Amino acid sequence: MANVSHPRGDITSHPDAPEMQARYARMLGGRDVALVDGPVFLLGLYCAVSPWILHFTTSQPSLVAHNLIVGIAIGLLALGFTRAPERMYGLSWAMCAIGVWMIISPWIVGSSPDAGVIWNNIIIGALALVLGMVCAGTAARSAPRKP
Repeated sequence: MANVSHPRGDITSHPDAPEMQARYARMLGGRDVALVDGPVFLLGLYCAVSPWILHFTTSQPSLVAHNLIVGIAIGLLALGFTRAPERMYGLSWAMCAIGVWMIISPWIVGSSPDAGVIWNNIIIGALALVLGMVCAGTAARSAPRKP
């Protein structure tokens, strides 16, 4: 019987390998935090749907609209980080500000929120703050230094 399977070779000997590596490096643009974009988007998605997951749509109607809007904003920031990282990572500090706002918002926007709503927004805010600081720190570290 004939062996029809193709042996796996090493692609480094391919004549187009250096060009493909250079194109891949150019496409990423030296991004170190490409893996943070996904969690930021998922955090925004969860923030937007959290009123329905935790069932506080009737007890805190103002926080429902608030979490939906802030969640959409976080999701749009994540999409911007993915689409145009060299321009958008300057807005990483906005993620930090959104995180701080999410931590204090139950008492400012809501009316006598219960413990579940408070902890939900504190956890979302803390995660947004941490992810924003990771993005901002990496963007500041990889930014070109001015003489």
